[in-house]
Amino acid sequence: MIRATNWLAVVLLAGIPSFAATASGDQPGTALTISGERRISLDEDWRFYKGDVKGAEDPAFDDSHWTTLRLPHDWAIDGPFDPKLNPHTGALPISGTGWYRKSFLLPEDAHGRYFTVVFDGAMSNAEVWLNGHELGKRPYGYSSFAFDLTPYLLYGSKSNLLAVCLAPEEHSSRWYPGAGIYRNVWLDVTGPVHVAEWGTYITTPQVSDRMATVSVKTEIRNELATEATVSLRTTVVDASGKQVSMKIGRPEAVSAGAVRTLNSNLENLAKPHRWDIDDPYLYTLVTEVLEGKRVVDRYSTRFGIRTIAFDREKGFVLNGKTRKLHGVCMHHDLGALGAAVNRRATERQLQIMKAAGVNAIRTSHNPPSPELLEFCDRLGLVVMDEAFDMWRIPKVPNGYSKYYDEWSERDLREMARRDRNHPSVILWSIGNEIPEQKQADGWKEAKRLVNFFHEEDPTRPTTSGFNDWDYAIKNHMADQVDVPGFNYKPMYYEQIMKDHPKWVIFGSETASCVSSRGVYQFPIQKYEKDPSRQLSSYDIIAPPWAYCPDVEFKYQDQFPSVLGEFVWTGFDYIGEPTPYFGWEGNNDQDWPARSSYFGMVDLAGFPKDRYYLYQSVWTSKPMVHLLPHWNWEGHEGQNIPVMAYTNANEVELFLNGKSLGKKKRFSDPVDIPVGPNVSHDLNFYTKYRLLWQVPFQPGTLKAVAYSSGKEVAEDEVHTAGPPAKLVLVPDRNVIHADGEDLSFVTVRVQDKDGNLCPMADNTVHFDVTGAGEIKAVDNGNAATTEPFFADHRAAFNGLALLIVRSENRAGNIHITASSDGLTASKAEIRAEPIRENPATNVAHLK
Repeated sequence: MIRATNWLAVVLLAGIPSFAATASGDQPGTALTISGERRISLDEDWRFYKGDVKGAEDPAFDDSHWTTLRLPHDWAIDGPFDPKLNPHTGALPISGTGWYRKSFLLPEDAHGRYFTVVFDGAMSNAEVWLNGHELGKRPYGYSSFAFDLTPYLLYGSKSNLLAVCLAPEEHSSRWYPGAGIYRNVWLDVTGPVHVAEWGTYITTPQVSDRMATVSVKTEIRNELATEATVSLRTTVVDASGKQVSMKIGRPEAVSAGAVRTLNSNLENLAKPHRWDIDDPYLYTLVTEVLEGKRVVDRYSTRFGIRTIAFDREKGFVLNGKTRKLHGVCMHHDLGALGAAVNRRATERQLQIMKAAGVNAIRTSHNPPSPELLEFCDRLGLVVMDEAFDMWRIPKVPNGYSKYYDEWSERDLREMARRDRNHPSVILWSIGNEIPEQKQADGWKEAKRLVNFFHEEDPTRPTTSGFNDWDYAIKNHMADQVDVPGFNYKPMYYEQIMKDHPKWVIFGSETASCVSSRGVYQFPIQKYEKDPSRQLSSYDIIAPPWAYCPDVEFKYQDQFPSVLGEFVWTGFDYIGEPTPYFGWEGNNDQDWPARSSYFGMVDLAGFPKDRYYLYQSVWTSKPMVHLLPHWNWEGHEGQNIPVMAYTNANEVELFLNGKSLGKKKRFSDPVDIPVGPNVSHDLNFYTKYRLLWQVPFQPGTLKAVAYSSGKEVAEDEVHTAGPPAKLVLVPDRNVIHADGEDLSFVTVRVQDKDGNLCPMADNTVHFDVTGAGEIKAVDNGNAATTEPFFADHRAAFNGLALLIVRSENRAGNIHITASSDGLTASKAEIRAEPIRENPATNVAHLK
């Protein structure tokens, strides 16, 4: 059994001071109010220029003609889509040079403080200057990094100039990476003696229902020229703001210019409320650095108390209870928003996944944003935190392999230090489908990386996603990780476990089924390109290396000690439009496919049918889902394959009120076809689905699900008439008036009776006024060059998406959607001020 106990979470912001001025061409810079808070957002008022310019790091350089913007920012998502660009990276302009500049003022009384700029991520090959002095470089676009600004700062009326040059390269990624300062930027303000960046490490070595021990290692940095004597006051606060444990350590000496780790054990946290998937309870640890009785630094960390174990017989055990990993792989883009981090968009993706029964996220194939881990902590999702997609052997010409030797140790260690306090993180991954699997000595590099993780955090096991399973085993790479993961190899689980009786294994990447939302093609087809650049949503199409979801379900059920699976993928993502890969002179046939078809949810966040197939296996709340739609004009009297996905015992199907019979789930199972060898036989089904052949006649198709003879759920589809009206459905009617919060507004094209028109492609025009604006539009179509930033969008199979962003003011946001020949629709969203919960520093609506 592999055991890991604890724990903890993310650096809390005690609050964000207001900015006293807005940067403009004739102003010296933004005046920063230094009010005693440790962390200040630096996202406002940057100047941006796309292109290479000489001397832009010089404070005297004239940037008055540059674009003023707010971070995070992804310049590539602006487009345009270009058939000459790589579809693997979305046919978007991800490469080139981009410059960012920010001017700011510091008050005279800020002398004696220490200032650190922290980048959560910048894509990529970043170089940073302050007032013309080069601070350093960071090539890996997914790494968080920091630089000390203090030696070069100016105070009073003298303006400071922070300059960042990014130079992402073409052929640097296998998917859409984005481009720019796409994550948040912070200014950390401390005294000369302070807790170092990512300087707390919290574990809970002893946890019972009666008591928990909270063990804290704190790195104290002394920037003084003389020795400092400090003590630590460590306090645990519960979710209501109540102090539940506190300890003051003895005075300790920290040498001049040195970093020292101080230990603190709080052994009396009574009746701990454990963090769990169903109850993700979080505490806050407040670390105060004391010189005598004076507090010279305060650093807060949100955390949760839980235990984890990985057991050969029991599988993954959380707080003593076996949990099957119902996981998904997620790339980092946020659909129409591109790679630019947004809190609400991140939360929404995870909420949609959670509703399908997902309980685990794999950060494919890179360190995630801090926001993703924060929301996994809050929502109760466990995480496989992944470091790399490649090591020394390249997968693409300009990928991370160019920087691996110089940067891999630092990138990995700092990732672990940044993320190790999150209760959601349960596994560290050293990489995905690493080509070194096939090398006889590749195990040495795996061992090196595993050792780094073990040194930084011995409480969690390591893993890797192996696709060449036989080489990974034969060459002993799989021996180096604590919990081997295998990509697309369920048919070998039995053999692997038999040959390695001590191993605990899981499906680190599974299925790779492909489909387009709302598209159904006859006959039920195998893996073939279609002139429409779409793929049928009967959920049986997969590339040659992959298979339909039922295959993994079968083996997971057959071998319950396998930890679970991570499906490729939760959401569609920009780039990698398998199988429509035509490019470099051969793109006419496949253009304009530019996004993936792998997701159980499309790029706009609309669930595909496959979403409900997973929900039927992964959830217990009664549900049934019926497919396809019921608009088959011209097919009258012809058999239409009708499927039902349910977690109930049986389903009865009705057409226009007439029963077509009941079918029982799991009865008469048949062999499950694998991958491209799916039969064209219309009687295809598995024990995880129910299927009828229904002669088409217009009307209502209804599925009623029963458990123990009792009706527990139903679903129905209707033959829709011609499109008659639009209907707007905001996901939230009240949002924060902070200039960042979003409401995702679903646009439905309906007939006069309110039925969704399942093939409608009407162009919808949007008008947004008041205290908000259009942020982006989408429709989930992977094969269109329509821009994401526009005031219109064609519906795709009856649906479109409008993303509305608040302004920095309270008020009503008025939305109108219109389309030629259709009745318009209106909606109203309220933008309200936010307040901070003093216990958790979580923003809440007033």
